[in-house]
Amino acid sequence: MITVGGRHPVLANYRVGFTSSGKVLALELTVYLDGGCNGSISARIRDFFLGMVCHCYTIPNIRVKAHICKTHTASNQAMRAFGRVQSLFIAETWISHVAMATGISQEKVREINMFQDGDRTYKDEPVDSVNLWRCWNELTSSSQFYTRRAEIDNYNSEHRWEKRGLAITPLMFFIGMPRPVNQAGALLHVYTDGSVLLTHGGTEMGQGLHTKMIQVASRALGIPPERIHQSETSTNLVPNAVRTGGSYNSDIYGMAVMYACHIISERLNPYREANPKGTWTDWVQAAYVDRVSLSATGFYRIPDEDPPTTEFLKANYFSYGAACSEVVVDALTGKHQVLRTDILMDVGTSLNPAIDIGQIEGAFMQGYGLFTLEEVKYSPEGNLYMRGPRSYRVPGVGDIPKEFNVSLLKGSRNKKAVYSSKGIGEPPLVLAVSVFLAVKDAIYSARADNGVYGNFILDSPATPERVRMACMDKFIDHSSVSRDKTNAH
Repeated sequence: MITVGGRHPVLANYRVGFTSSGKVLALELTVYLDGGCNGSISARIRDFFLGMVCHCYTIPNIRVKAHICKTHTASNQAMRAFGRVQSLFIAETWISHVAMATGISQEKVREINMFQDGDRTYKDEPVDSVNLWRCWNELTSSSQFYTRRAEIDNYNSEHRWEKRGLAITPLMFFIGMPRPVNQAGALLHVYTDGSVLLTHGGTEMGQGLHTKMIQVASRALGIPPERIHQSETSTNLVPNAVRTGGSYNSDIYGMAVMYACHIISERLNPYREANPKGTWTDWVQAAYVDRVSLSATGFYRIPDEDPPTTEFLKANYFSYGAACSEVVVDALTGKHQVLRTDILMDVGTSLNPAIDIGQIEGAFMQGYGLFTLEEVKYSPEGNLYMRGPRSYRVPGVGDIPKEFNVSLLKGSRNKKAVYSSKGIGEPPLVLAVSVFLAVKDAIYSARADNGVYGNFILDSPATPERVRMACMDKFIDHSSVSRDKTNAH
């Protein structure tokens, strides 16, 4: 932990113009990204950050300034949902601030400003507002949000030191990478016993990429998955492989695998037609005897937009979702527990629902750690204080929501990826902001009991110390909790 940098910390200052009805008219945002001692990846993090500053909200006028800061800590690097998780967290922060300033409910202000049919992002990207609203409306209903909202308000009125909070947040996540890495290769060998050896350029790191590629090949060739064997990724088999990340590898490698399978299928078609009652092995052996190549490479590149532009990093498509979380907060200790989380995620037509649901659950818990637990502290000299599990807490089994409901949006299609699927590795991480906002919702109730109203700053992560001090009760010396910006680290 001392030598390896982590996620880029971000300081954001924002000004928002809005009407009394909660409609946002303008956003001015200045952000500072901590790149550490060198900016090896920081410029790319900034680009992805800028790609999602509006999140899923329509903003007619926007000005953003992003600065990369060189500091005396280890170089910060790319991590899951890099750039975008910070950007979406900030967007959910200022939209919540607008709700507090207008006195309109959080969910209502979000609905007022969410993209509608025909809207486009500030980078002129088309938005599938149908799926965005489907996720929002279906989750609002399935989670019984409004019923629980009334129950929680009643609970908080009867409990002084234990408060519950509830929050629901939408998600629109940018899926896309720079043009040079929008390409992928695959290699397919078919043997005379009917077995198939598959290789592609993606790295399996537990996300199920190999399993999905076997399923793609099985569907394209029309044979059982048991006949297909996955070779480990190697540059002597598939050269010039791009990095594995960005939630788009099943998209590009899936297409490359499918193309390779189509080449083999076309070569076998004459033997299928000549022997329609034959088996896969019969057709393969007949092609071999006829001296037909049973090896093929597949290559895929994401089509360029028309007209192409290099001004912005644009999305190939967006993933959509929504999450509703309920927490209980001990106002005397600052500790909290997640009582329930409901997630609805748009994954297109899932290649493997079991893998996708696992990815959603895992990403959400990683985001939960980011927003509520994993605090990083440095000395004024740049020395890291948090050096192990005794001082740096990551989510454990006890942090999983008591009730955890995950479902996939039905009937969704995506023409820009293999078999109408969507990337899933990173988007659900951002949904953990619903826990952060639920904690903040509980704090609002605690502060109201002490006669303190209005918006307040709660930095991420929402550690027990920060939550406790934000409750502002009679046990806290108010003068000791004011932020001394000259000595903040």
